[in-house]
Amino acid sequence: MATKQVLAGIKQDIETFVGNRVRLKSFKGRNKVVEKEGVLECTYPNIFIIKLEEKRLQRRISFSYTDVLTESVELTVCHEGGDIKIAAVRG
Repeated sequence: MATKQVLAGIKQDIETFVGNRVRLKSFKGRNKVVEKEGVLECTYPNIFIIKLEEKRLQRRISFSYTDVLTESVELTVCHEGGDIKIAAVRG
């Protein structure tokens, strides 16, 4: 049941940065990596939403906290003191 605690920790870390600019790297398989920048818009019990601004178009994409745990998504917060990477702390 340590996984539930790790997921709760990831969710808590992400909630502290709602409204901040983030850079995400999504690994789609077969050496395909998608990198985007946006704003961490909101969090829900099982997912978080990132608002992307692309050439006159606004899109929202969602990811689950499990995506961060399994490292299929890397989330980096762009903070004035330096970038902060959100990752699972495995005990």
